[in-house]
Amino acid sequence: MPFKTFTPTPDDVNREWWIIDAQGMTLGRLASRVAMILRGKHKPTFSPHMDMGDYVVIVNAAKLHVTGNRMEDKRYFRHSGYPGGIRSLTLSQLLERHPDRVIEIAVKGMLPKNALGHQMIKKLKVYAREDHPHTAQNPKPYEGIDA
Repeated sequence: MPFKTFTPTPDDVNREWWIIDAQGMTLGRLASRVAMILRGKHKPTFSPHMDMGDYVVIVNAAKLHVTGNRMEDKRYFRHSGYPGGIRSLTLSQLLERHPDRVIEIAVKGMLPKNALGHQMIKKLKVYAREDHPHTAQNPKPYEGIDA
């Protein structure tokens, strides 16, 4: 009798809430671990064609750590669509103005570039300071990230 391959259904998805303190953590290592949680790759029931991931709340985004000269060398570009409309900010400037966007951009780049990825990024909540409005969800601290 052959074994049947397990294919999860939407009823099999069990979402949890995790909270991660980003103080002193390296940006790339944090982003890759968060992308893995959002996709659901940490679960034994992972399936690449479904959104199996959990919700992630990141606090203290303004206290990130980066290695090397990235604070001044790394640039974030955007374009208005008009000729000469390109604008850029360094990592240090973006951390001053919008520290939550630094993590959002890094994690979004590590998720699939399709409708499934857009659905996954909506489960990421990033806050510059310690306080967040998700205490009612009772998020558990995630300890699987090295600084």
